[in-house]
Amino acid sequence: MTDLRYPIGQFQFPEVVTAQQVQEWMKDIRQLPKQIAEALNGASEQALKKSYRENGWTVTQLVHHIADSHMNSFIRFKLALTEDAPTIKPYNEEEWAKLPGSKMPVSTSYKMIEGLHERWVYLLKSLTEEQLQRAFHHPDSGLMTLEKALALYAWHGKHHLAHIQIALAK
Repeated sequence: MTDLRYPIGQFQFPEVVTAQQVQEWMKDIRQLPKQIAEALNGASEQALKKSYRENGWTVTQLVHHIADSHMNSFIRFKLALTEDAPTIKPYNEEEWAKLPGSKMPVSTSYKMIEGLHERWVYLLKSLTEEQLQRAFHHPDSGLMTLEKALALYAWHGKHHLAHIQIALAK
């Protein structure tokens, strides 16, 4: 049986990255808002309260989490491009998911994701190979290049999209 925590498998970063992979990751970032919209299309309020697994986040919490997480990532990209390997501030995603805003309609965070991803893709398309090697320091996971962060967040979007699809299929 598939581990529902990781329905598409855990993140793996290749030892050698090709230009084609970078383009695919950018495409994943670009397509995520449309894929979320398709998954949520016609979902009732009751369906949005479903979880993909016992003690897992609800669809609503997942959409809000994607907005929070990808907003943080976009800011980290900008910091890495404008500072020399800045140390970023991590956040407690479990606690953020419990904040009152996590009960707002998913449309609020969906709009954020849509606009954010449009800006993020615009930025990503402008990056040179050299800029993709710029990095930020994460206190928990160490130095991360923008290339690796791009791969991680392309995976992250697909990871949580799968959670949403599983929950809504129940």
